[in-house]
Amino acid sequence: MAKENFTYEDFMLDVPPENTRFVNDMHKLFTEKGCTVKITSAKSGFVVSYSLNKRVLFNYIFRKSGMIARIYGDFAHGYIEGLDLPSSMLKAVEKAPLCRRLHDPSKCLQTCRMGYIFNLNGKEYKNCQYSAFMFPINDESKPFIRSFIENEICSRESA
Repeated sequence: MAKENFTYEDFMLDVPPENTRFVNDMHKLFTEKGCTVKITSAKSGFVVSYSLNKRVLFNYIFRKSGMIARIYGDFAHGYIEGLDLPSSMLKAVEKAPLCRRLHDPSKCLQTCRMGYIFNLNGKEYKNCQYSAFMFPINDESKPFIRSFIENEICSRESA
């Protein structure tokens, strides 16, 4: 089967109207910071990945429940306490599974990078990198997702 090349415009056709402005603003932020964009198709819709210095920073994912933001917060331990996340986003972090590799390296693929260790509201988390920071995109979460990304980009650029 031939691999299809999807464009940003193809992806935008699937973005719910209430998220269009946010997605376009974030795309502008990512491209201004030099991120590369990769758009692929999955069972439930497009997966759009933004990478900075060859490391994935952010994904848009479509699920039955709606559009999801996945943030790869490699440096979250340094700034997450200051974000004052709303309760719905805190619940998403709490529900995220533990990183099996951090707890017992033999229970996860050896090629998997370890998850994240961070403190939030006085509690230590050791979450899987793939689900630690997965948030539904809605009016409440949008400013916090943007702030999270701005902090992560700044941290990555400083490292």
